[in-house]
Amino acid sequence: MANQRFAFGPRNYRLMFIGLALLAAGFITMTLDTTEYGEGFLGITLGPLLLFAGFVVEFFAIMAKSGNVTEAAPITAATTFTPAAPAAPVTPAAPAEPTRPTYKRP
Repeated sequence: MANQRFAFGPRNYRLMFIGLALLAAGFITMTLDTTEYGEGFLGITLGPLLLFAGFVVEFFAIMAKSGNVTEAAPITAATTFTPAAPAAPVTPAAPAEPTRPTYKRP
């Protein structure tokens, strides 16, 4: 437990919070549009652009390489996988006799 590592580093979390803030700003901006059915600049242009930017930032926050990941050890001949011998084929069992229903008809 002393060597516990998280999947994301501080940079990833910072980017995630920025992306969440952009998403929230996009939804709030779309609700602020006062035109009928939200068909003004805020509801059709600015809000969706903020949402798109938020999703792009979230994607990069997840895909960015975190700073606390260590490099994997190189694969050597001692650690390579050697498959076992193939197992013998199993013959299928004969189907069981159909059982009769346990209820009685009236």
